Amino acid sequence: MSKLRVLILGPDCHPDRVSIPRVTYRHAAALAKLHDVTLVVRPEVEADVRAAGAPFQAVEAVATPLLAGLFTRITNRFFKNDFNTQWRTAMAYPLAVAFEWKAWRRFRRRIRTGEFDVVIRVAPMSATLPSPFARFLRRGPIPFVVGPVNGGLPWPQGFPQLGRARERISALRGVYRHLPFAKSTYRQARAIIAASSQTCRELSIFSKNLFFIPENGVEADACDDSGGRPRADGPLEVLFTGGLLARKACDIAIKAATHLIQRGTARLTIIGDGPDRQKLEALAKSLGVADRVQFTGWLAHEEVLRRMRAADVFLFPSLRDFGGGVVFEALASGAVPVVVDFGGPGDIVNPAVGLKVPLTNASDVIARLEQALRTLAGDRELLQRLRKNGLEYARERLTWDAKARQTTQILEWVTGRAPRPQLPSPNHASAGASGPSAPSAPGGGAKSPAMASPNA
Repeated sequence: MSKLRVLILGPDCHPDRVSIPRVTYRHAAALAKLHDVTLVVRPEVEADVRAAGAPFQAVEAVATPLLAGLFTRITNRFFKNDFNTQWRTAMAYPLAVAFEWKAWRRFRRRIRTGEFDVVIRVAPMSATLPSPFARFLRRGPIPFVVGPVNGGLPWPQGFPQLGRARERISALRGVYRHLPFAKSTYRQARAIIAASSQTCRELSIFSKNLFFIPENGVEADACDDSGGRPRADGPLEVLFTGGLLARKACDIAIKAATHLIQRGTARLTIIGDGPDRQKLEALAKSLGVADRVQFTGWLAHEEVLRRMRAADVFLFPSLRDFGGGVVFEALASGAVPVVVDFGGPGDIVNPAVGLKVPLTNASDVIARLEQALRTLAGDRELLQRLRKNGLEYARERLTWDAKARQTTQILEWVTGRAPRPQLPSPNHASAGASGPSAPSAPGGGAKSPAMASPNA
């Protein structure tokens, strides 16, 4: 089948910046390997996108200088490097609408004369930021696809350390449904790509056109466990990677591993830094394991991957993570993930490739994670089986190229070239092998807690 001519809206795509800019760039670049892609970006990122050398048919810049300048000044002054704040997302609304309005004025004639087969918006990724293109193309002549979109993950209760992390604006998240273009974005889109189970639930009214493709991915050459593995009869090598802040729950990881560390059956390495580092180092000292818990600070990405390849387990009890890109990298590196069943990590990890415990409350999660570590420390055959399955899963499902192939199935469907694809739903996106069930805490399981208001 011939290539599709795809117009991709990705205003902030960037090959090197962290988080969503990098994720959306990688997705667009992988699609460009399969199709004739014209990528539409802001002038601020155009040179870097071109220099990265992805095989785009064209890269074109659309400027909104007044709004972009105002947005940059306000966010730099009030939010600095906090790219996750909900205020930042809310303030991006006029900028997102203005960008697409100007992009429409640039491309509408070329769309109507048949230069493109389909339009897909890959950024912004927040489900709360609408796309005017959906309304502009409601009567054709070509289909519009939005996604991956993500967001709306509730704040879990039962974890006191999250008290200060919640933002008051989260209570107002539902207001976005009443903003201009919000309803038409999903009603008029021929397909919606949701990046999480939470977003799938939020947009379930559009289930006929709704597909799940996870937010993150890994490069194909990252699927490698050639690093030296610990001895099978040695202590379990446990690794945590992430920002040392409340929602990443490194304190829970330390507490869950403490008893195994004290008995010499596990070692814990913590890669990352952040405002809670001193508090976490003090916690390790108070638990009597400071000499066997290594804090490395931030490391170069290649060094992080090397350490993942040398680890047995990737312990990541993050309490609120939309994508969980480090879990993808752990699977691709052969480190068996042990996670909380919530958000992105819960969507990706299944019993064939790792262990996950329900999100209940702090003490119960700690007990269940400790039991999961005990299980893996005492059953190295299970550990090896999960590692092998995880590597196969990453190669087949989690690379950027694999995501591009899944997205292609959707694009071919909306353009009438193929039947509707049957893509895996969240928690069923693996090769289908079976594995152990999540361990139970001593004294029986606990019910899931109530959830506070979601955010963007």
